Amino acid sequence: MDLSNIRMVVTDMDGTLLNARHEVSDRFFELYHALKGKGVEVVAASGRQYHSMADKLGPISDELVFIAENGAMIRHRGQTLLTTPLPRAFLAEILTRAAGVDQAHPVLCAAGNAYVDGVSEDFLTLLKEYYTDYAIAPELQAVNDPILKVAIYHFESSEKFIYPAFRELEGALKIKVSGNHWVDVSHPDAHKGYALSQLMAQRGIGREQLMVFGDFNNDLEMLELADYSFAMANAHPNVLRAARYRTASNEEQGVERVLGQLLAQL
Repeated sequence: MDLSNIRMVVTDMDGTLLNARHEVSDRFFELYHALKGKGVEVVAASGRQYHSMADKLGPISDELVFIAENGAMIRHRGQTLLTTPLPRAFLAEILTRAAGVDQAHPVLCAAGNAYVDGVSEDFLTLLKEYYTDYAIAPELQAVNDPILKVAIYHFESSEKFIYPAFRELEGALKIKVSGNHWVDVSHPDAHKGYALSQLMAQRGIGREQLMVFGDFNNDLEMLELADYSFAMANAHPNVLRAARYRTASNEEQGVERVLGQLLAQL
């Protein structure tokens, strides 16, 4: 595999770059600096909020481009380059549908904060891993901030319990099973592929210069943009089918393995 033309690397975070303990390896930071020295730009893409992503990638967060909130936001060096807000008219219906699913926990994701109703202490404990900035809002419909997406969590299975309640909104909105426990509801253009396509156009990057790593359904659109698309060994079956290549799991540093091969060819 000839990787010598690669000029941009985009990696998902949970299930891809992060291990099961939600950690970034020291090896990744070493590779990042080496690739930067060779003129390769590294982009982090996630369903997480920007603040949580920046916290995980702290040592290099002032340099990276972040595609956050499943593509509803792009940030770089403290500047917001793109936002694609959820149409406000759908918020009441989304919250009503979520309320109809037992043990569904919605999160309103805004540019600077996230909002939850605070009903479940167990969910609040879990939430701290994914959202470093959040507030309790007992009446979610009363939140005035522009909403980038609504992320809905289920402790057992998002695909089994949450997605069916939202399936018929596909088209009017983007409905993404973004993890084993999460479904994200957003503007039809608010996905990682759209955000990445805008960044590629701005940077003058062609698909033959792009390497992308992913593991779940919310990565599918950005994987389609790259000639060098990699599914993690632990990826969802849809991702395994869509990606051109495979690498080891997130627990086996699959991203770092391929980046090491890339560095050796530059």
